[in-house]
Amino acid sequence: MTTTAVPGVPLTRLVGVELRKTFDTRSGLWLLASLGIAAALTTGAIVAWAPAEQLTYREFTLAIGVPMTIILPIIAVLSVTSEWSQRSGLATFTLVPHRGRVLLAKAIGAILVTVPATGVAFGIGAVGNLTGAALADVPVVWDQDVVDVAHFALGQTLLLLVGFVLGALIRNSSGAIVAYMIYGFVAPGLLAFLAFNQTWFADARAWLDPKYNQDALLRGDLLGDQWSQLAATTVVWLVVPMMFAVVNVLRSEVK
Repeated sequence: MTTTAVPGVPLTRLVGVELRKTFDTRSGLWLLASLGIAAALTTGAIVAWAPAEQLTYREFTLAIGVPMTIILPIIAVLSVTSEWSQRSGLATFTLVPHRGRVLLAKAIGAILVTVPATGVAFGIGAVGNLTGAALADVPVVWDQDVVDVAHFALGQTLLLLVGFVLGALIRNSSGAIVAYMIYGFVAPGLLAFLAFNQTWFADARAWLDPKYNQDALLRGDLLGDQWSQLAATTVVWLVVPMMFAVVNVLRSEVK
């Protein structure tokens, strides 16, 4: 009796499926739409209220990037936790028993979202820059280049991956989102306060605080040794937890 080997599902198909699963729900579509809505509202606020000297391309793109640091990680969280919160994991891991490939496809699909998000930030930022300069009757300042675009995209990707890792570790949408909010907004304020009051931590903060380096990357302010500091905090606070997250998903019980 002869047996025919059944070819595995290609990774590209898995990535496409995970992208569709992310955005084929009403909540997913609203999250995707919120990227453009938030960018437009932020741009309008800058045009309406920012002083004329602050109407520069950099100010627009950095301001638009702030709500994206919330929305993109939430998208990544939901892409992972949906298998448990919506109880679809049993079907998913039955059709594709290799959980590692499914998790990789989810990660790639989430990272791909940063491409249109970056395009939205710099596209709407350009429109806002032109509009703001025209209304304020000031010269148009184009102070962003391709390197700044790359830094912005990389910074957003790192923050997105933080959300992804938290989702894989906690496997609960609400818990992972709350954990990311603490990581992104509560912890940095506390660490900044500590650095302000403790000289030893002020000197060591760049080697210990991951969000400090990620924010600097988004602004395009990383120079020299700061790249080493970013690499160190990324390994400690992202790569190592990601290894635990993968093991967690591979061994967790799916019901």
